[in-house]
Amino acid sequence: MRILALETSTEYCSIALWQDGVVVNRCERVGQRHSELLIGILDNLLHEAGVKLTELDGIAFGAGPGSFTGVRIACGVTQGLALGADLPVVGVCTLQALAQATGHDKVIAALDARMNEIYYAVYEKRAGSWVTICEPNLCLPQQAPQVQDSGWFGTGSGFAMYGAVLDNRYAGQIADSDAQAVPQAIAIAELAAPLFAAGQGMDAAQAMPFYLRDKVALKTSER
Repeated sequence: MRILALETSTEYCSIALWQDGVVVNRCERVGQRHSELLIGILDNLLHEAGVKLTELDGIAFGAGPGSFTGVRIACGVTQGLALGADLPVVGVCTLQALAQATGHDKVIAALDARMNEIYYAVYEKRAGSWVTICEPNLCLPQQAPQVQDSGWFGTGSGFAMYGAVLDNRYAGQIADSDAQAVPQAIAIAELAAPLFAAGQGMDAAQAMPFYLRDKVALKTSER
């Protein structure tokens, strides 16, 4: 099985080609230039791998939450490519992708959502599969939902921006963290592979970003 995965919900542009568990990837920090650079990086990766778009079994994308523009770009490019090649698609939550990449079984994932808030979710791996302990949500870091027990691993830019607040919120419960982690296409592909294998890929026209929030900036009076 061959799966192409795209992830552009942060300032990084990440693309991966998953071939029966073997992955090649490209990841570049591009700021806000995803729309300029994504197709070129993608074409180069496929060319170097000797794989044509029509030879893929599906395309996965980071559906969000994250940058409004970024998640729209990943979704839109996925739709365009998949419609042209008649391929199914799968959208993967960026917070679960963060959890997947940690190598840990108990994960608190938090991305900086700007406006003094975080995108947040909690996952635990049981019998090799992720169980969602706390559904993805938007909240103030000091109001992040509580977790049970200890030994949790924190990941994502939420810990970079609000590390002291979250450390206080989960005093003694977080064993370690990676505040520099960003969602990566490798994890998107790994999570999407079993869904494609189970025939759960959807029609490209049904692909949708996952926003969690409609408001993108504070009003002057709110700053």
